[in-house]
Amino acid sequence: MSNKPDKIFLVEDDLSFGSVLKSYLEINDYSVEWVDDGKYAVDHFRKGVFNICILDIMLPHVDGFTIANEIRKINNEIPIIFLTAKKLKEDVLKGYGIGGDDYVTKPFDTDILLAKIRAIISRRDFQTGKKDIYEIGKFVFNSKLRTLTIGSDEKKLSPKEAQLLELLAINPNALISREMALKKIWGSDDYFTARSMDVYITKLRKFLSDDPDLNIKNIHGAGFQLLVRED
Repeated sequence: MSNKPDKIFLVEDDLSFGSVLKSYLEINDYSVEWVDDGKYAVDHFRKGVFNICILDIMLPHVDGFTIANEIRKINNEIPIIFLTAKKLKEDVLKGYGIGGDDYVTKPFDTDILLAKIRAIISRRDFQTGKKDIYEIGKFVFNSKLRTLTIGSDEKKLSPKEAQLLELLAINPNALISREMALKKIWGSDDYFTARSMDVYITKLRKFLSDDPDLNIKNIHGAGFQLLVRED
């Protein structure tokens, strides 16, 4: 896994707000490229590599919807969050129609925006990293058949066991947040689903115990890591 921070492409013409938002995102370990005029946005986007776009809609010269349309021609997969001071139904529908992933109305709580960014990037990273066969230490995990094999020993996993193991296998040695795992697999992160996930983690640890170089580490209050020791 790369240790480089996720890079955000921010287009916002309000200099005071843009500066504060850029600083806030950077404090939270994101790299931010900020453009304050819509007419320069697409050229800047072409020159960089980004993980997510945050586009104000009401911009001088070129609006956020037009920018999003051009970005979609360059990169049809990158997540887009729209920012707006208005919440007209027509604008919301237009934003989603272009392929926006979320729509945030000003003023907003920056912590909520941060949570949205993390959730969207995590979902997108998970989808792009999915495959049928994973080599996990001495094990071979077939996510499609839900089988975990070591030597001649094959175990059949339940759907949730397979989903959880795949989430860990896509991101070996990286922290997988409890909230993200719960919402992705169980659809909610309440007390009961959290306890259920702990049971499944315990089962996966037992399944993987035949390889001493593997361990699922619990980071208290944060999440889990699939630790893979390499020689």
